[in-house]
Amino acid sequence: MWKPFNLPMHIGKRAAAFGLLILSTAVASASNGGADTRTISLREAVNKTLSNSPELQAFDYRLKAQEGQLQQAGRAPSPELSIELEDAVGSGNYTGLDSAQATVSIGWVLERGVRQRYIDAARAGSDLVAVEADIKRLDAAAETARRYLVSLGFQARMVNVDKTVQLARETIEAVARRVKAGKTPEAELLRAQAELARRKLEREDLEHELLSANRQLAAQWGATTLDFARVEGDILTLPQLASLDTLQSQLQQNPVFARLLSEQRLKKAELDLALAQEKPSWRVSAGLRHYQSTDDQALVAGITIPFGEGTRNPGRVAEVRANLAQIDLQQTVTRVRAETALFVLYEKLEHSVHVIETVRSDILPPLEQALTETRRAYNLGRYSYLELRSVQAELLDAQEALIEASIAAHQDIIEIERLTGMRIAQPTQE
Repeated sequence: MWKPFNLPMHIGKRAAAFGLLILSTAVASASNGGADTRTISLREAVNKTLSNSPELQAFDYRLKAQEGQLQQAGRAPSPELSIELEDAVGSGNYTGLDSAQATVSIGWVLERGVRQRYIDAARAGSDLVAVEADIKRLDAAAETARRYLVSLGFQARMVNVDKTVQLARETIEAVARRVKAGKTPEAELLRAQAELARRKLEREDLEHELLSANRQLAAQWGATTLDFARVEGDILTLPQLASLDTLQSQLQQNPVFARLLSEQRLKKAELDLALAQEKPSWRVSAGLRHYQSTDDQALVAGITIPFGEGTRNPGRVAEVRANLAQIDLQQTVTRVRAETALFVLYEKLEHSVHVIETVRSDILPPLEQALTETRRAYNLGRYSYLELRSVQAELLDAQEALIEASIAAHQDIIEIERLTGMRIAQPTQE
């Protein structure tokens, strides 16, 4: 059976904390029956994506750039060496260098806490980028699961169309016997043969769709050739589901909330930086002065203090305060949207599950029995070919409805797990 899937630890602690368990359903591996038996599991597909996706690798450079900003923020301004020569190369007593005064001093800036605010802002920015990196990885894993599901759905349709092809062949044999016995016009045989040709053409279309879906899946990890022919799983197997109340209690695990929290920390750090920059930086210097005329030295020191308006950064402070208030409102908006989306998805999932159960228990069994009885009656000459085809079509439509409802249910499971950051499906027991 298909085991619950956990993201690997190498995607980072935050990603692991989100706990995204994509398509965590128990499904059985279906038999291909074809020559190419190479398969890939969902775990393998997601691992390949996380390790080799060009998009994720490109995002790593953004992380490195942010690390550079953090490193730069921690560097203090370099001291300044100043050399001054006074009372030299003038006229009268100041001709030449006899009365010269040479001063060598070192000056530096008193940052008054600003550098630490730069560091705090850069670190908050790094935290935000780290969260976005985890979200990027989770999005890539979820998209891989979606594309995996597309391939799995086409495989299920292939199984169903194989049944229709076999059913069309059996119908041709039954009609041929009646035509040979002179009980049915040959036109019915021609119609049955045309139906078989249509079903074979449908199967060929699905083969192309499946191949394209597999290529799109492989593109998730940057591959342009396929090293598998099938994906593992059975689309018709569904798990037990967690309750809506349980899922709502886990909405805060949504990585979007983690990103908003990181953005809030960043804006708070930027506000602290803007407030710190309101204080003017002081410059101090100290050095030695040499008097050439007396060959004496003396200590010199100085300090520069800007003066003027007390508030030097009013616009920046107002901007950051507004951004901080906006994030608080965004958290409320995001929570409302997330709860609404969860409710809608869960309603769709429950409906899909209800459709699946109804088709399985109340529609397919009587239609299968009806087909058996109709075949027997047709062979005895009691039913026409039109009545036989009608029952066959109803059964095939019900089987297709079962597949489509199963695909829809798994799609909803993926989206709900991505929304809540938790597994909603409990693995069924064999």
